[in-house]
Amino acid sequence: MNKKNLLGLVFTLQLITPLFAQKEEEKVNELEEVVVSDSKFQLSRSNSGKVITKISSETLEKSQGKSVAEVINMVSGIHINGATNYAGQDLGVYVRGGRNRQVLVRIDGVTVTDPSSTSNSYDFRLLPIDQIKEIEILKGAASTLYGSGAATAVINITTKEATDKKITAHFTSSLGTQQSQEEQDYDITDFSNSVNFSGTLGKIFYRTGFSQQSTSGLSSNEAEEGETAFRDDQFSSINTHAKIGYRHNEKFQFHFYGNFDEIESEFDSSVVDADNRFESSQTRIGSHWEYNYGKGSIVWSDGFSKLEREIFSDFPTLYESRFYTFDGYHTYEFGDSFKTVIGANGLYSDFNFSNIPFGSTTRVKSINDKDADFDIIDPYVNGVYITAFGLQMNAGARLNIHSKYGNQFVYNINPSYTHTFGASYLKALASYSTAYITPTLFQLFDTAFGSGNPDLKPEESITIEAGLEYALDNRGLLSLVYFNRASENFIGSDATFRNINIEEPFEVQGIEAEAKINFLDKKLSLTANYTYTDTSDLNENQSIRIPKHKINTTLGYDLNAKTSTSLSFQYTDTRSDTFFDPNTFSATPVSLNAYHLLDFYISHQVLDNFKVFATVTNITNDDYQEIIRFSTRGRNAKIGMVLSF
Repeated sequence: MNKKNLLGLVFTLQLITPLFAQKEEEKVNELEEVVVSDSKFQLSRSNSGKVITKISSETLEKSQGKSVAEVINMVSGIHINGATNYAGQDLGVYVRGGRNRQVLVRIDGVTVTDPSSTSNSYDFRLLPIDQIKEIEILKGAASTLYGSGAATAVINITTKEATDKKITAHFTSSLGTQQSQEEQDYDITDFSNSVNFSGTLGKIFYRTGFSQQSTSGLSSNEAEEGETAFRDDQFSSINTHAKIGYRHNEKFQFHFYGNFDEIESEFDSSVVDADNRFESSQTRIGSHWEYNYGKGSIVWSDGFSKLEREIFSDFPTLYESRFYTFDGYHTYEFGDSFKTVIGANGLYSDFNFSNIPFGSTTRVKSINDKDADFDIIDPYVNGVYITAFGLQMNAGARLNIHSKYGNQFVYNINPSYTHTFGASYLKALASYSTAYITPTLFQLFDTAFGSGNPDLKPEESITIEAGLEYALDNRGLLSLVYFNRASENFIGSDATFRNINIEEPFEVQGIEAEAKINFLDKKLSLTANYTYTDTSDLNENQSIRIPKHKINTTLGYDLNAKTSTSLSFQYTDTRSDTFFDPNTFSATPVSLNAYHLLDFYISHQVLDNFKVFATVTNITNDDYQEIIRFSTRGRNAKIGMVLSF
């Protein structure tokens, strides 16, 4: 069976399956999600007027063997470029036509970022998937609640909690292949292992663990026809985490946490096979305090991060950054209809940059943390009003107080209306939100590469959303959302690669359609989404690597109480890119072909505490590129086991 026939069969099965579905008689509240990201307190999904996608613990359990980036890449409106390249590839996170610096990432209520990076973005390669309980993604401008950087999405990651037993242990191990489309020899070159312990001793709870991965078998760059094959590049990572807390009673609890994560990766130089190496480490410590009383709560979360990135190449560089953040807020419910949150968010960051200039053997500090630093303090307020006849209003404002850029005011207005009939509901939503993105420290102060510009202005944007959501009894959820983001002062670069503000405003608009349906007493499930992103108003540099059309589908089936399977399909449309010639230093626009990926997953619960799983990715061995001249993975297989006691 050829590729087209195989893919046609998959889609045909997905289209005809609903015709044979049996109606279920379960209550809607068993399906309806509770969301937090749009208000910082729990809301039923029917009362939320924001566009939120939740990746549940069940979905993550069935994603074993994949990276965090690969899982998030299946969400509508999101394209993570490099997610299926070799394991050490830098990741580009594009949401609704935006880029890395317009996406904010939070782990357990604490913002995570790298002040020394060009885009101020968090590196998902530093986070193993076995630590995560669930992921909640709030799309659209969210600067009112989350501040600078939350212009296209906020990715809220919640890590796993301690168990109620005195001690539990959880072991995961897998091995597999990492091979290109041309070299299908199935050598075992990908090894992953993790161990986690958790428990509760009286009022004290704890969780700690260690993860490790080592991978080879694939070159970071792809040799063209007629060239000598490039050598394999190695990637490895280690991750440790610890959390200990005290739960006095249902009203008061707190915990402290610490993480150390490190990755090491070999990579090639542009289109040349080279012996380069990249090392990155992250140390995070912090705390979380929570007091609940009556209809109110007081929450404080903070974190300190120290990051180092070192590149060993013909141009050795060392990046060192520090970052402290806190978020303290008070929530209160006035009756059953009005919920409020008032709080303050703070960010303090700096970084050093050192390099060895051409012709020298001595390392020079090109950027000093005494100059490259800024502070942000943001007071904010937000409220949600829920009426008895179905109308909801979510509105708020934030004052950004920046040590360099002074005061900036942003706000959000988000009405929605829910009509309930029987065990179903139909919801209409709209949103008008403003957002801002301050330039990164690297964009302001870089002197080593000549890109720094201390006169940069913050980017500003206005996002409009409108959509419909239909909850179908206990059987599924359908949604359709239109978005439009108008931006100005976009930070780009001129012919000398110096950072500049693009004076010409531009718009990005698109559509997101999602479906989640369960059949046969939830033994059969279908999730599917489609994203259309119109970037025609952007210039070539602003729109590179962003697909106009993208489709994701997953068909899951439980063979019995112990065996689960799923088949996932992803289609990514053509994208533009830029090829930089290392000899002439010229930049040439190129087009990357569309591609599709078909993956299979199966797991079997052998014993109550022992499970095995297997995956096959890129079943059709599609040959494609996410980045011009960089390698992607062909057909690969992985097997693993999970042991708990």
